[in-house]
Amino acid sequence: MPIRSAEAVWKGDLKNGNGNLKVESGAFEVPYNFASRFETGKLTNPEELIGAAHAGCFSMALSNELASAGHNPQSVETKSEVTLDVSGDGPEITKIHLVSSAHVPGIDKDEFMEIANGAKDGCPVSKVLAGANITLDIELKN
Repeated sequence: MPIRSAEAVWKGDLKNGNGNLKVESGAFEVPYNFASRFETGKLTNPEELIGAAHAGCFSMALSNELASAGHNPQSVETKSEVTLDVSGDGPEITKIHLVSSAHVPGIDKDEFMEIANGAKDGCPVSKVLAGANITLDIELKN
C-alpha cells in the first residue's frame, strides 16, 4: 500500500508570512502566501493543489471505469474548481465542481453518464473530500 507525502513550511504569522510546499517525488516545490490563498495572489495555494489532485484522480477513475465496462477512452480532460468559503466560522472548502470532457467512441450517452457519475463518487480523492458538495459537468465526445 503506497504512502505518498508532501511537506509544507510556513514562516511568520498568517497575514504576513509565507511558505513553501513540496512533494515527495521532487516534481515541484512552490511558494505560497496569504494573498495566494485568500485574495488574488499569483502563487499557489492548498485549494489549487487539491483541485489538481481531484482532477487527476477523476480523470484516471473515469478512464478505468470506462475500460472496465468495455469502452476504450481515448482521452479525459478535467478541470476542478474548488470553492474556499471564508464566511461563517472560518475558511471551509464547500464545493468542488468538476468540468470534464471525454472522447469515448461508440458509447451510449446514458451509459457514459452513469459511469461518469460513478467515477465522480468513487475516486479516492472524491471520497476523502466528501464533506464538500462535489458536482460534475461532463461532455461526451465520440
